[in-house]
Parts: sequence; structure tokens; C-alpha cells
Amino acid sequence: MNYLHNLLQVAVDQGASDIHVKPDHRVTFRVNSALISAPVDIPNKESVAGIVKSILPAHLVERLNHEKEVDFSYFHDNRWRFRVNIFSQRGNFCIAMRSVKNKIPSFADLHMPEQLGKIAASENGIVFVTGVTGSGKSSTLAAMLESINLTEKSHIITLEDPIEYVFEDKQSVIEQREIGLDTTSFASALVHVMRQDPDVIMVGEMRDSQSFMAALAAADTGHLVLTTLHTINASSAIGRILDFFPADEGDQIRRQLAINLRAIICQRLVPAVSGGVVPAVEILINTPIVRKFIEENRLDKLSAAIETGGEDGMQSFNQALLKLAKAKLITEAEALSKATNPDALKMNLRGIFLDENRRILSSA
Repeated sequence: MNYLHNLLQVAVDQGASDIHVKPDHRVTFRVNSALISAPVDIPNKESVAGIVKSILPAHLVERLNHEKEVDFSYFHDNRWRFRVNIFSQRGNFCIAMRSVKNKIPSFADLHMPEQLGKIAASENGIVFVTGVTGSGKSSTLAAMLESINLTEKSHIITLEDPIEYVFEDKQSVIEQREIGLDTTSFASALVHVMRQDPDVIMVGEMRDSQSFMAALAAADTGHLVLTTLHTINASSAIGRILDFFPADEGDQIRRQLAINLRAIICQRLVPAVSGGVVPAVEILINTPIVRKFIEENRLDKLSAAIETGGEDGMQSFNQALLKLAKAKLITEAEALSKATNPDALKMNLRGIFLDENRRILSSA
């Protein structure tokens, strides 16, 4: 435990977001999106096994031995909270830990657009927070839930694998359920959650068709559902959802999604001029024209709808990056490296804007 305590202390002191531990190799930290070697002793097989034994919850011992990988949350020394994944590599257990802040972040803390507060205030429907692994989706969900908690008298139920941020009841009543500890699966929990009188349901990750259909049913009966997906931009999220289902069910799913979708938020973390990272956020709102494109399977038009939907609260990655660069929060070089369309962004940075997307929509 002394080795673990020292390791976590160094990680916290250096501002590491992630810690990677494997036997007979240097421990690696991720700091501001970059991997660095940690200034701690190299752990051997026995010391890694000792860490696993000391932090693994009793109810997950059998699962780890059988499945060779588990997820859980770990609270160390009453100060530091981590999301932990233990997995087997070449017959030895390795550990990946992600630091979770004890304080629930606000939209301002995360440098998020004000539009997210309006989305969180939706009465019903499904909201997707998307992005690649490590793009801050969990923090954004936490900020949205805390916004509801501070402003609305709602009954909120979260389904998480594992629980990350721990909420305190304020205006709302919040129950947090961990997969494996409080319920067997997302799909099972979603079946029963409707009997628990929720107003808002947060699903840590949408993983399969069964979970999606249960979430869709909840949204269809007047609940607000917040969840995450792994996608590279907002417009591709619809296709990712349809991939859960056989092709012959696509039309039905699209029609249901067109009715119940509220918004898709996609984010990319960009190195900031002042250090650390800031999010570039793409936002798709389910306006009448977006709903029409989804219903008619014209998903290729969604990017243009986002570009031209500023009055409805939408913005593309290029538009988000342009704002960040103009505000001197990120460099132009970083903006171009994260852009969906670098050539178009390069012209925008020079004050040149083409009206191509409005022409695409007008001819739709």
C-alpha cells in the first residue's frame, strides 16, 4: 500500500489524468494528453498483484478471475477518486486508472457553451454526449446532471459502470446505481428503472440495441435520458446507433429516434495556450429540418444543418475551433490539427467564409 500511496500522490501532484501500471515496466502518466514516464520505482509482478488485491472490491474477485478484466471506482485515503480498469496482458494483470475530480464540475469549469444548460433543461427525450475515449464525456454528463440538481426538483437515477462522480442531493433527489454491484447490466437496470419513478435517467454508456430500445421507451414516455456514445462527430452518431440493429429495422429506429432525439453533443480536447486542455464542442439540435433528414435517411445533410444552425444553438467543430482560436485560448496550429475540415477553417481564420452549406440545404 505504501507503493500505491506514493504512486497516487505523485500522479496527483503532476496533474496526471491517467495512470498505467504493468509489471517490470515504468509506470506511465498521461498529463495534458501526453504520455510521460512516472518518477517512481518500476513495479514487479508481485507488487502489481499486491495493488490489485488491495483495491479490487470483493464482489469483483470472481469476475476478474473468470473474465480477466473489470471496471470499478476506487476512493483512496478519503481524498482521491479514480476510475479503475484491471486487465490481463500476456498472463499478467495490468492497471489503468483515471483520476476523477471530487468536485462536480460546472459548465464554466469545463469551458462549455451555455447551450448545454438549455439542453440539460429539456423535459424529455434523449441527449447523447459523444466523442472518443478520454474526451471528457463523463465530466460533461456530470455537469449536466449537476445543473439539473441545482435548478430543478427532479428524481434522477444514474446507471454507471463504474460510478465516477458522487452527487449530493440539492434541489433534486439522486440515486446512483453501479453495474455489477447494484444491478447486473445496463439493459436489466433500464427495464426496471421505469418502476422507480424517475424524471431523469443517466446511462453511462449506450452499448447495445437492448439498452437503446429501453432508453428510447423511457424517452418516449416523457423522461429525459442522458447517455454517451463513442463517435468522432455529432452527425455520425445516428449511423452509430443504427449499427446496433439489423438493416431491416433501420427505418423504424430512425423514425423513433427522429421523434425522441433532443441533442447530440460531441467534443474534442485541444491543448490550451495557458496549459491543460479546453473542449471544442460540436452541437446538433433536433430542429424540424434535422428531424426531416433523419426520417428520410439523408444523414449526409446533417453536417450542413449543423453549420447553418447557429440561431438554433448548433455549432460545428470548425466553428467551435474558430471561436477558441479567435479568443486566443488555443493556437491556430492546434485548431487546424483538430478541425474536421482544415482547409475551410484555414480560410475562416483569414476571414473568408463560403456559403456552400446553405446552398446544399436549399437544394435538399
